[in-house]
Amino acid sequence: LLFCSDWTTYLMPGILLGDVLPNFEAETTIGKIKFHEFLGNSWGILFSHPRDFTPVCTTELARAAKLHDEFKKRDVKMIALSIDSVEDHRKWSEDIMSFNQDKTCCPVPFPIIADDKRELSVLLGMLDPDERDKDGMPLTARCVFVVGPDKRLKLSILYPATTGRNFDEILRVIDSLQLTATKKVATPVDWQPGQEVMVIPSLSDEEANKLFPAGFTLKEVPSGKKYIRYTKP
Repeated sequence: LLFCSDWTTYLMPGILLGDVLPNFEAETTIGKIKFHEFLGNSWGILFSHPRDFTPVCTTELARAAKLHDEFKKRDVKMIALSIDSVEDHRKWSEDIMSFNQDKTCCPVPFPIIADDKRELSVLLGMLDPDERDKDGMPLTARCVFVVGPDKRLKLSILYPATTGRNFDEILRVIDSLQLTATKKVATPVDWQPGQEVMVIPSLSDEEANKLFPAGFTLKEVPSGKKYIRYTKP
């Protein structure tokens, strides 16, 4: 990492697909955690937010809270990050749950990391150079990191601070990641769980027939190449 004292110039290596995420320590709304121990043997999603008490972030965390049980069904532990203090996160949680019309004002059902010194945001390459606060400090972009039980990065999606995420899409890609982690298939465009999948190109027809007892369907294309093969998951 290279940066100057006023944050105007910095080089962030970030995290690449297949990298092991660092076992960082962080203060959160549930106390201090070590990331690997927090995940245990589960999948994980780490998603960052530019700032507490901001409109888009509030809608995102409210939606994520509503979908918490869906992530839990998939054995995915959720953890958010924002560049404010734990105290601010706890106060903000009331707004988030109120946005969901939750009358109990229960806490957000997953921890929020306090990254008020931006150390973790810099380590993971999360800062958005084009969006700054009133003091000229860069805000955190809307990063989505999906982490496998091996602690390696399986998916990375990066949104600018001005664009809210689609959490239904995040669930969809997790379904794809978990399926393709155990079966020699890939999921085609706009795939949804339960739909046909594609046999990966590295499998011969003979190998595919052994692996998929129901067989596969070949789609003919003008090139004559037999590479578009559909099968049941």
